[in-house]
Amino acid sequence: MKKISLTTQILVALLLAVVAGILLRNQADFVNGYIKPVGVIFLNLLKFIVVPLVLFSIMAGILSMNDISKVGKLGLRALLYFMTTTLLAVTLGLVIPTLLKGILPLIHIDTATPVEDIVVAHTSVMDQIVNMFPNNILSPITSMTMMQVIVIALFFGIAMVHVGEKGEMARKVTLSFNDVVCKILEYIMALAPIGVFCMLTPVVVENGPAVLGSYAVLLALAYLCFAIHAGVVYSSAVGLLGGLSPLKFFKTMQPAMLFAFSSDSSVATLPYTMQCAENLGVNKEIGRFVLSLGATINMDGVAIYLGVASVFMATCCGIDLTMSQYMAIAFASTVASIGTPGIPGGSLALMAMVFASAGIPVEGVAVAAGIDRLIDMGRTVMSVTGDASCAVVMQKVMGKKM
Repeated sequence: MKKISLTTQILVALLLAVVAGILLRNQADFVNGYIKPVGVIFLNLLKFIVVPLVLFSIMAGILSMNDISKVGKLGLRALLYFMTTTLLAVTLGLVIPTLLKGILPLIHIDTATPVEDIVVAHTSVMDQIVNMFPNNILSPITSMTMMQVIVIALFFGIAMVHVGEKGEMARKVTLSFNDVVCKILEYIMALAPIGVFCMLTPVVVENGPAVLGSYAVLLALAYLCFAIHAGVVYSSAVGLLGGLSPLKFFKTMQPAMLFAFSSDSSVATLPYTMQCAENLGVNKEIGRFVLSLGATINMDGVAIYLGVASVFMATCCGIDLTMSQYMAIAFASTVASIGTPGIPGGSLALMAMVFASAGIPVEGVAVAAGIDRLIDMGRTVMSVTGDASCAVVMQKVMGKKM
């Protein structure tokens, strides 16, 4: 008998939570006393794995970039392109829902911690920059100060690359721990259907069927941002920097985009992406390097959705984000999208990290998990399309120097 996929289980849990929430609307005490605590356990497990996941996945990502130095200018330019489009992606994901949040139908998310105890204090830009750098190694890990955890990971990852053979033992230990952490995340995500049901049912009890309208809004916001990013950023890059008609680009990329939408995996789509890139005139050596690198570190769709979800969930929790919080979300989302684990539900753990970095209640992650599969299809299309746009631009910039 074929095993039901995790994403299908989560969708079923979403539907069951809506039904159970409607049927138990007059039993709020029972729901909050016996169902919600199970969801809290799931969230606690998710919080527990966030710090080691971010720490080791970022270090492992840096270690995997050793080959960039061998390719020289191509690797550096491709990396700059990916970082630029990712930063634009998360900016778009923050701006659009912020402009529209006054007219959005929202759900109320009950949090374990009062909102006034969660909101990040108003700080200046320089204070925000200073606070990124830890004064000891343990405090950021125990307090889940995610910006400082990221900085620690960057320093250790870069240092391991620079010390070369002397750091081989540390490299092996880091990669080994990264595999162990990803396996623990798999264990936790196996509980996601139960966690989603137990966290979403109280939300439906409080808000009623209106929760479905908010899900539709979140889905529409994400795909609106996907379309704008592809239509403006990728079209401009391909047309102005790559010297190629955007219409021809998207038409030629259709097979890869459709496969990405259905397979939900940019890595599985890689052969199709390479073939489409060659049909666009990209040199095989350039295409293989750029597209392989992009499949690993370029996740514009993830960056967009992390921004959209952050603003949406903050609004649901009654939080008015400050500029320092927007900066925290932008930085954390940009770095987190580069280290997105290639396993089902990996983006949910990173969403918890982004929420924690900006003081947004992590309870919102369980709510967003209900439609994560529907969002993930669009995220994958964005990643594949962004990889191909970079290949076209690098072909124009580098020519046949490879």
